[in-house]
Amino acid sequence: MSGWSERAAGLDRLEPETRARLDALSPITLPSGTPVFHPGDSAKGFVVVLEGRIEVFLTGPSGRDILLYAVEPGGSCVQTTLGLLGGEDYSGEAVTATDVRAALIPRTLFLSLMDTSPAFRGFVFSAFALRMQGMLHLLERVAFQRVESRLAAALIDRADGDAVRATHQELATAIGSAREVVSRRLDALARSGLVVTERGVVLIRDRAALARLAAVQD
Repeated sequence: MSGWSERAAGLDRLEPETRARLDALSPITLPSGTPVFHPGDSAKGFVVVLEGRIEVFLTGPSGRDILLYAVEPGGSCVQTTLGLLGGEDYSGEAVTATDVRAALIPRTLFLSLMDTSPAFRGFVFSAFALRMQGMLHLLERVAFQRVESRLAAALIDRADGDAVRATHQELATAIGSAREVVSRRLDALARSGLVVTERGVVLIRDRAALARLAAVQD
């Protein structure tokens, strides 16, 4: 019977010895809403997400949160990688957004595999590079894209069919804005006929117009 590493996204080319060392670890299950790390914590190990989604947030001095990125199968956590390789403590907070099945690779094993396994090292650095690229895109959007455009993009990205089940605060966190600002922009979109707002849900009525708005740059 194959181990978890053979079914993990991005780990299909591991050396047999590396795979055996990883498969000796037992995956864990974390219910939705479980804290994974907090600011000031040190990285204890490298998490490989097998199923589900972990969201990583940064909280500013004002208490406002911004969603930095989400870790899904095949992805990685920049802060964890920096913590394990550079000794940096976490500056953000991570919480499971869904039920998550994951494998935790302890620090000592992670560092050993980085030294001895080219395939594992390649996986870590490739995932790290993709995550950094995503964070640069986030910085670009927050710095140069209008709130309306960021909100439109977030609605399209989060839509299940035509329904976006999220509070105004959750949408604000996703785009790096304030809840009051998002509420005003949603009201404007509703008056324009692009969406309908209900408690805890936004219904998309004109996806094409939202997509055009999402593409607008300042």
